[in-house]
Amino acid sequence: MEGLNQTITETFLIVGFSDFPQLQVPLFVTFLLVYLITLVGNILIMTLIYTSPRLHTPMYFFLTNLSFIDISYISLIFPQMLAHFFLEGAHVSLNECLLQVYFFVLLVTAEFLLLTAMAYDRYVAICNPLRYQTIMNKAVCVRLAAGSWVTGFMTPITHTVLMSRFSYCESHTINHFFCDFRNLIMLSCTSTYTIDIAAYILGSTFGLVPFALIIMSYVKILSAILRIQSTQGRQKAFSTCSSHLAVVILFYISICSTYMQPASAHSVKGSKILSLLYTAITPLCNPLIYSLKNTEIKNALKKKTNTK
Repeated sequence: MEGLNQTITETFLIVGFSDFPQLQVPLFVTFLLVYLITLVGNILIMTLIYTSPRLHTPMYFFLTNLSFIDISYISLIFPQMLAHFFLEGAHVSLNECLLQVYFFVLLVTAEFLLLTAMAYDRYVAICNPLRYQTIMNKAVCVRLAAGSWVTGFMTPITHTVLMSRFSYCESHTINHFFCDFRNLIMLSCTSTYTIDIAAYILGSTFGLVPFALIIMSYVKILSAILRIQSTQGRQKAFSTCSSHLAVVILFYISICSTYMQPASAHSVKGSKILSLLYTAITPLCNPLIYSLKNTEIKNALKKKTNTK
């Protein structure tokens, strides 16, 4: 009963960017613009793909899922962060923090696996084009996407259960702009050995292993692209794959640099900057990269604009 009461009454102070009082207005305006542009950009891509029959292909099916993840990412964190700019004491309960941690880990895991599925899709399209329609049929695509989401829903259970049993010390100040997993466990008076081991195991399984698979896929993709005789075909294939690889590298480096480093090397300011990369910059860049460098998306947008 005591543990239950603690879970209900425990509260934490989210510092956010209050240590930069002179930048509160510029930061608020910047983050608000980033949030709105990200929402509009990703919703636009999802709408174009849904309403354009020519875009009903495996690549754009996975892109729709990626856009939904990006919207979920930024909506999980930014509305609360923006509201905290107007609050002197940005307090959140332990239950709210655990809920945010759960969905954050869910989305990270789902994106890791979804990016791997997208790499596999590009590998089949470029290295085995004659069998592409057979291999990447609708059932396979649905299973890959569903597997990413189901695994995402299951992965955070260990983290949230362990963290719900923690006892927290006198300091309840989270020097971050959301309930960051690493910052939250640093406030615990309970031994974090078990959750640290669990985090490294899950991070390696659903982070490093998919990243290795993606790199292996792109090594083979690059080799196949260099063998394409047509210069135009080689440029088109490289443009499509380079966009995906850029997203992968940005996302993986920022995530792994934050959560796979030892606690002794943890930097609060560095963690905030890296967190902005995967919570704001990556969701913002995805629609820009896939729209500006994708001829089919641009043609679909022109067609919709001309129709109106």
